[in-house]
Amino acid sequence: MRIHPDLFYAKILLFGEYSVLLNSMGLSIPYTHFNGELNFIGDDKYTDRNFAKRSNRELFKFLNYLIDNSDKYDSLLDLRTFENDINKGLYFESSIPESYGLGSSGALCASVYKKYGINPIGNSKKLKNGEIIQLKNILAQLESGFHGKSSGLDPLNSYLKVPLLIYNQNEIEQVSLPGKKFGEDSAIFLINSQKSGNTEPLVRSFLKNCENKEFSTLMEQELIPMNNQCIQELVNGNADSFFAELSQLSKFQLTNFKSMIPENFLDLWTEGLSSQQFWLKLCGSGGGGYLLGFTRNYSTTKGLLLEKGYDIVTVYENEK
Repeated sequence: MRIHPDLFYAKILLFGEYSVLLNSMGLSIPYTHFNGELNFIGDDKYTDRNFAKRSNRELFKFLNYLIDNSDKYDSLLDLRTFENDINKGLYFESSIPESYGLGSSGALCASVYKKYGINPIGNSKKLKNGEIIQLKNILAQLESGFHGKSSGLDPLNSYLKVPLLIYNQNEIEQVSLPGKKFGEDSAIFLINSQKSGNTEPLVRSFLKNCENKEFSTLMEQELIPMNNQCIQELVNGNADSFFAELSQLSKFQLTNFKSMIPENFLDLWTEGLSSQQFWLKLCGSGGGGYLLGFTRNYSTTKGLLLEKGYDIVTVYENEK
């Protein structure tokens, strides 16, 4: 993957949606298909002017939040230069869909920290765990200006631009994934639900459900071990055991997270499980946005989904 220093990519949380809130493992990857960069509105830019102006207004709102909380942010960002640039027409040129679980606000925060951070931590592959956690905490502070509370994982993935293996909130490792071990026609893909999601109420509902002992026990004893096992098998390149575990996780989500799956995708989700040709899972909080799919036979799966009229985007593909 060729890395562009000024572009900040979308992120896909392959595993860990909801369970990371309970301190499970997580695995996220940068997704270069969607990206964004800071730019200035100008006559030489061929862009959607209305989008650029709206983005500039959103940066003003973000700046006001940072200034209102300057006791936290003065030591992190050069707020004066940031303000001057916003006044000159700074905006975030982005192709990352908003409210689709792909980390659009995380990419923005990563780009702001890179450009305006005071003595910013570099985005090197040689960072030690302590530096990664410090960076995550800084980026979480910034993203809290958008969501009220942030884990910092989305902007961290966008900033470092490598897959991240999250053991827990205090231990994160930069990794590479052994894709070739999963078969020459295996793939990871996205299906567009054609509707935006809304993370905050879904997360709030999940945490409320966790106050119920029966639900909490189900998460702790079934979801978290299943999620962690999927990650370990994927990272270790164990194809057969990975897909077997993934099938169980997909079935678990269909049973226990049905309200987070767009209703018109329930039949397709069931079809994948029954045929064992492909497996679907939530991509982020669900409710809309994208669904995440895995298959060992992408040529057939892709043809089937396109024939049914689904809008799909390839994330990773081993060529035949």
